Amino acid sequence: MSSAETRRDAPASRFLAPEVLARIGNIELLARTVVEGFVSGLHKSPYLGRSVDFAEHRAYMPGDDIRRIDWRLFGRTDRFYLKEFEADSNTDLVQLLDVSRSMRFTSHSVTKLDYARYLVACLAYLARKQRDRVGLVTFDDDVIDFVPPSAKHLPILLHTLDRADQAPAKRGQGTLARPLDKAGEACHRRGLMVLVSDLYEDPRAVLDAVAVLSHRGSDLMVFHVLDPAELELPEGEPAAYEDLESGERIPVVPDSVRERYRALVSLHISTLSRVLGENRIDYGLFDTSKPLDHALARFLTRRERLARVR
Repeated sequence: MSSAETRRDAPASRFLAPEVLARIGNIELLARTVVEGFVSGLHKSPYLGRSVDFAEHRAYMPGDDIRRIDWRLFGRTDRFYLKEFEADSNTDLVQLLDVSRSMRFTSHSVTKLDYARYLVACLAYLARKQRDRVGLVTFDDDVIDFVPPSAKHLPILLHTLDRADQAPAKRGQGTLARPLDKAGEACHRRGLMVLVSDLYEDPRAVLDAVAVLSHRGSDLMVFHVLDPAELELPEGEPAAYEDLESGERIPVVPDSVRERYRALVSLHISTLSRVLGENRIDYGLFDTSKPLDHALARFLTRRERLARVR
């Protein structure tokens, strides 16, 4: 069996596992591999998540796709006619990527920042396949890089992602409010905005920060990226745990605080989900040890739902 046949027959999740993606050095190749592997198993049209409006009928010609034949019209006329559609106008997808110090953490082979970069690259590649304009904002306590949304900016976006981990890691407790406010001012068109962050802020502060984008007319998705060790606090010897944002070190005995820690993390996640959901902002939690297919499916579902209400 050829390698091409092996790749075509393999389940899409084989190309979405973080430990596999970590071995792909080129981020453009990574995005293409993931998206094409994921899409091949969906059995949908090339324009995933895009709605279309009926435009007109035309006579069937040899070689046309018979799935587009209007069978009801055939029943009335005894002739074959195809439905012609007019695609929706393109939209802007602007992703806001947190590159702060805490995003550099990992307990396994992939940092939160790497996982977030994979996610952003895949969503941008997928959106570009749908002929949407793509843009990017990277930030910590302020905007670092801004790639304006454009149909031609995917290579620039991918290059910016490739060097996102080279940005100086600043100390201090950065907040979302300042960079997101600037991002909202820079993005003049309404569209879809995706925030990718570990969200180490009070849920109400997160809501206040992203609400600025919502008030400007953009539709929002929030992807909450956490390492499995942050979710569970695994077993370990007593040690000094460092806050990557501030540099503060705190002595911790994991066995004595694990139950309380997990309860607080669960409360933080459930509160974020609730307050964002109450404001019609999609929220998704992503464990960096898990495949990306959930994020891609969530994105497509969101796009399809938006298309139906246009």
